[in-house]
Amino acid sequence: MRYAAIALTSAIAAPLSAQPASYEITHKYLVGGDGFWDYIVPDSANHRLFIGRENRVMVVDQNDGKVLGEVAGIHGAHGTALVPETGHGFATSGNDESVVMFDLKTFKELSRIPAGEDADAIIYDGVSGRVFSLNGDAHTATVIEPQTGAVITNIALGGKPEYGASAGDGKVYVNLTDTSEVVEIDAQAGTVTRRWSTAPCQQPVAAAIDTVHRRLFSGCRSGVLAVSSYETGKVVATVPIGMGVDGAGFDPATGDVFAANGEGTLTVIHEDDPDRYRVVQSVATAPGARNMGLDQLTHRIFVVSAEFGPPPEGAPAGRRRGPVLPGTFQLMVIERVAAAR
Repeated sequence: MRYAAIALTSAIAAPLSAQPASYEITHKYLVGGDGFWDYIVPDSANHRLFIGRENRVMVVDQNDGKVLGEVAGIHGAHGTALVPETGHGFATSGNDESVVMFDLKTFKELSRIPAGEDADAIIYDGVSGRVFSLNGDAHTATVIEPQTGAVITNIALGGKPEYGASAGDGKVYVNLTDTSEVVEIDAQAGTVTRRWSTAPCQQPVAAAIDTVHRRLFSGCRSGVLAVSSYETGKVVATVPIGMGVDGAGFDPATGDVFAANGEGTLTVIHEDDPDRYRVVQSVATAPGARNMGLDQLTHRIFVVSAEFGPPPEGAPAGRRRGPVLPGTFQLMVIERVAAAR
């Protein structure tokens, strides 16, 4: 279903991208609930969002912001991978080095799978039929069979992984934030086959992919988006983005790349051709809105934020944000709106 969605949006790329447009926040929904958040993963077929919230994954209706349920019992929630073919979801539980396999209909836990220290992002590769938990402090990827939840192998990556992307051709690409590199994984063999530097882009975290033009987008904490050709393993372009990025997306129907930045902006970049990119807009969001989910069927972008209390006394620099104030967590919907003629 995932690859069918990509094919559909690619087919309508020309008419959408030809229309003059800009992006704006069209809806805000007060979702509520305690705790910080991490990755936002759209489920296009069912109009849902899976949002990591410290001790659970919230499941939210895309259309009205209502909470549909939650995956409970998670200790340090980060990412979610959805495998509709098996009816299973997988959520990382970073504080106890595990992945929770759950039922996509009931959201009930089915099993707890050992992963690695700081299990963080997690992605599904449909070609190999495998789930990859990217374990930050362990510097590994745990490969999981999604029907049974069995661990196939653990891959040493040689650096701290953040987010990654499946190319749909049997390869998976992962950002290594501490070494400022991308690694290529052969999904079936379970081995690292190549690596390359993202310089001058430092600390790559967010990832998105253009499988038609074979380009990987790495959003970096240094305020730059690096565009790599994953055929040649080289950076072909860099573009300035906001600070504090943690989420990225690419919409093949419009040729637009997105970077969600913690400073409270969404950078919109247009792909003029596979080697040329330009910033076309900076959408004001809210402080802390550094994660995003892109639904390629509806072309809607989802970001979240909240209001914060005072930081704890003696908090180290860079971690001075206070606790989330109860009842302030909100979902923002960003859409492409045709420009006035």
